[in-house]
Amino acid sequence: MRISGGCLCGAVRFEARPGLEFQLQCYKCYCTDCRKSSGSGHSALLGMPREAVSIDGTVREFRSKADSGRGVTRAFCPACGCGVYSHNEIMPGTLFLRASVLDDPSIFATQVAVYTSRAPAWDPASPEVMSFPEMPSAPPSSGACR
Repeated sequence: MRISGGCLCGAVRFEARPGLEFQLQCYKCYCTDCRKSSGSGHSALLGMPREAVSIDGTVREFRSKADSGRGVTRAFCPACGCGVYSHNEIMPGTLFLRASVLDDPSIFATQVAVYTSRAPAWDPASPEVMSFPEMPSAPPSSGACR
């Protein structure tokens, strides 16, 4: 499966080819940092092995601490400000592409929602999705996106 996407202005593009042995993970995160960085009630993220993704263009990175105390780095286009991906210390080797920048957003279907206790009333978590009120102690998994 080939996955591609890019920022609003097109200065940053990516292509990903996760191996058949890896199942894409589709997350929605309602933590405060994800809500603020996405400009929405949640962040929709597609997790895959870092080595499966090639990035063309220059990104800027912003690093902060998650509620766990571990680092989270968010990468964005310095020209248009569009968030492109993130990575964190909890899941080393995994890159989280923002579903909003996918060329074909239909490949994203939420499997797991985390920090649902923080979901705003105007953007509630779906009751049909495996949900956690905070971040579980082990990274959640529930099969492949699509």
